[in-house]
Amino acid sequence: MRWQCRRGLLELDCIFEDYLQQRYVHAPQQEQQLFRELLNQQDPDLQAWILYGEQAPGHLLPIIKVLRAEP
Repeated sequence: MRWQCRRGLLELDCIFEDYLQQRYVHAPQQEQQLFRELLNQQDPDLQAWILYGEQAPGHLLPIIKVLRAEP
């Protein structure tokens, strides 16, 4: 999963790797599942949703909110 967190865009790399290291293990199973699903999305979509706040698919909103709230 660590390799999936490497996206080639520094901002996404940092967000995903921080989440994986700091929160993933302690997160509820549903949140973990959403994170794994998010990693299967295309980079331009991830960038738009996480970095630019564009509307994401409804079922992914909880994990995107978590990622956007991370310091």
